Amino acid sequence: MPRRPRLSDEERALFREFVAGTRPLPPGEPPPTQKRRPKPIPRQTLDDERAVVKELADALPDLDTETGDEVAWRTPGVQDSVLRKLRRGHFRIDRNLDLHGHTSATAKVEVADFLRSAREEGMTCVRIVHGKGHGSREGRAVLKHRVANWLMHHAGVLAFVSARPAEGGTGAVLVLLRK
Repeated sequence: MPRRPRLSDEERALFREFVAGTRPLPPGEPPPTQKRRPKPIPRQTLDDERAVVKELADALPDLDTETGDEVAWRTPGVQDSVLRKLRRGHFRIDRNLDLHGHTSATAKVEVADFLRSAREEGMTCVRIVHGKGHGSREGRAVLKHRVANWLMHHAGVLAFVSARPAEGGTGAVLVLLRK
């Protein structure tokens, strides 16, 4: 521990003059602190994002895939090697969203909220389980097609692929997020 320099008599007198009239804090009381304010919630931005997702989902046709078909997509500029790494499981899955039992309307909101919070928390790769459509009234994977459409038009998504069999197979997608 470094030694403190010695103060001259003149410096001590100057300090005493400067602190004259002050009194020490009562013992046991912590010094006053300011509480951190929570981050503001951008409600209008969230509402705008939900409206865009709804508009896009309603306007886009379903992908032309069957229940067992794998899906894969990447934004322009993302290399094939990144898509291969995503497909092979080279990215750690930071969070999961399970859409089983959701309607298209509720799933749309869940996906938008999920992607927003994942990006805010700096996550790189997430998994969305949409199911294979075995329980749907149409007998096909409705959410699979919708989720793929929503992801293709979401600004925060770089790429997505069907999950590996151990991670949900064609009933789930792995999504690579923009930083």
